[in-house]
Parts: sequence; structure tokens; C-alpha cells
Amino acid sequence: MELRDIEIFLTLAEELHFGRTAERLHITPSRVSHAIKKQERHIGAPLFERTSRTVRLTPVGQQLRDDLLPAHVQIQRAVGQAMARARGFSGALRVGYSTPWCADLVFEAAEVFRGRYAGCTVQVREVQFDDPCGLLRRGELDLQVSEVPSVEPGIAAGPVLICEPRALMIPAGHPLARRDSVSLEDLAGVPMIGPGGNVAKTLLDIHVPTRTPMGRPIPRGPSYTFWPEVPCLVAAGLGVSIVAARAARYHNRPGIAFVPFRDGPTMDYGVLWRTAGPAPAMPVAFVDILRGLTLRRRACEAGHDAGPTGSSPTTATTPAPAPCDAAASSTAPCSV
Repeated sequence: MELRDIEIFLTLAEELHFGRTAERLHITPSRVSHAIKKQERHIGAPLFERTSRTVRLTPVGQQLRDDLLPAHVQIQRAVGQAMARARGFSGALRVGYSTPWCADLVFEAAEVFRGRYAGCTVQVREVQFDDPCGLLRRGELDLQVSEVPSVEPGIAAGPVLICEPRALMIPAGHPLARRDSVSLEDLAGVPMIGPGGNVAKTLLDIHVPTRTPMGRPIPRGPSYTFWPEVPCLVAAGLGVSIVAARAARYHNRPGIAFVPFRDGPTMDYGVLWRTAGPAPAMPVAFVDILRGLTLRRRACEAGHDAGPTGSSPTTATTPAPAPCDAAASSTAPCSV
């Protein structure tokens, strides 16, 4: 078996879906099917049981996976070490995040990166919304995963990783808290809590708009320096805040409610990095890992149909990651 065929087999053994395997390996589903059939002819027994909706390993396939996996991991590590030496990868890659769900993704990618490129570490640091690109501008970060878009000079945007529906964080006793959904026009009747500091207008227009789509003014509430102040201000009845829908799973507390918006754009999170300096080889490698993890999360969330032809699901939703650990909520750098 060729190394590429082994990789296809092990990926399919993990995903149990021809379409997701093809997407993850950047090949066609027919290439996956052809490789598996060739391996089965060579071995003389089926490796997978295929139905119109499921793919399962046969006992022969399970044993082959168990025997191949440790050696394949070692090969990947050796290749990664050689790539790191050839590309000059060494030292620490400094990565920022702005929300706990971005932190979950960054910490998972950091673990993969460390295993792939021996001798490299990843320092992870929280980014505050009142100065969202300050650490990048000052050269204290190599890249960050945070709210986009950003049009600041010297800051380049990479891929969008998370597209999240929005919700209104509102005092639990407010009349809007009893609704099933709210509209952007409802913001005309509630004070909006906003960040202090230097935030780009493009971000403010999305997260802290001053007018509704029909042009009605939105009253201003108090400002904050660190985002953890926001739920406290909302619970005190001093205003509301536009948040990602999944914030309800990370920031819920007594005195506040989360009501989904039925209109308006999604809240998007992507990669940002500095354009100054040499070609960022380490950040590019890290972004490749982030994209791979994001594709896998979306595919797993989209459904589990796995027909033998490898057809991919037609819809996908944003995944719900597990709450991040304490390290992800600290403003101090954390080496992974």
C-alpha cells in the first residue's frame, strides 16, 4: 500500500463518510472510493461495510486500522519534524483569540501544531474588543482568531472560520426577554452597551450599531473595557448587547436572557495577521490546521449520512464546542 492510500484508509476509518474524507484530504470522493477498492482487492477482503446511509469498518478493517495507526502517527511526526527544520520553524508562535469559542479552536489547533512541528510552541493570549488589533499592530501576536471584517492598515484577513447567528443579551425582566425572537428594529427601544477604546467602525457597525435598518437611533448605554463586564451591566438592567448565539452556553448567569435575532447578518470570526515582515510560514501552517479543524467540525455537525458514493450533506451549521478550560479565559499568555 502506498502512503497516500494508507492516509485515505485511516481518514475514512475515522470519518466513516466518503464526502468528509474527500473534503479533508482535498481530493474527490471517487478518488477515495477507488483507493479503498484497490486496497480491498490487494488484501482480499472488504475493509468497510457500505449501505445507502452508513459506512462501517469490517473486523478486517478494524484490525488494519489498529495496526497501521501507530506507525502512521510516527511517520507524520517524522515528516513534520523534517518540514519544521527545512522551513526554519522554531521557537514560539503567538496566537490571540477574542471569545471562548475561538479559544477552543485555537487551543485544539495548537495541540495539533505542537505534535506536527517538534520544537515549536504556541503562546495563546486573549484579545480585548476595546483594542481588537492592538496586539497585532505592536507585533505582540503573529496572528489571531477574532471578529471580522477588519480594515485596519497593515492587517490582513485570512479565512472566515465561524459564522454564528446573533442573539440579544438582555435583562431577564425586560419585556423583550419573553419573546421567541427579536428584530434589529427592536434596538431602538433599548440602550446598547458598547466598548471603550479604539474599535474600527466596520466592527462597531456590526456589533454596536447606532441606528436600526430603518434609520431609528439606538440609545447608548454604558461602555466597558473588558468583555466580562458586559453580562454584569446587562444583569444590572443598564443596557443590552448583541452577541453570538452560542454566548448563552458560555456566559449565562442569573439576571440575563438571550433572545435570537430573526434578521441581520451573522457574526463572523476569522484569521487576522500582520502584513509587515517576512512571509509568515509558521502562521500559514497554523492557519491550515485551523481550516482543517473547522471543516471537520462543520461536517460532523451537518449530519451523519455516509452513502458509498461519498455524497456530502447539503447543509451545515456552526458546531457547539465544549466550554474552554480556565487557561483559555486568562489574559496572560499561555504556552501550549
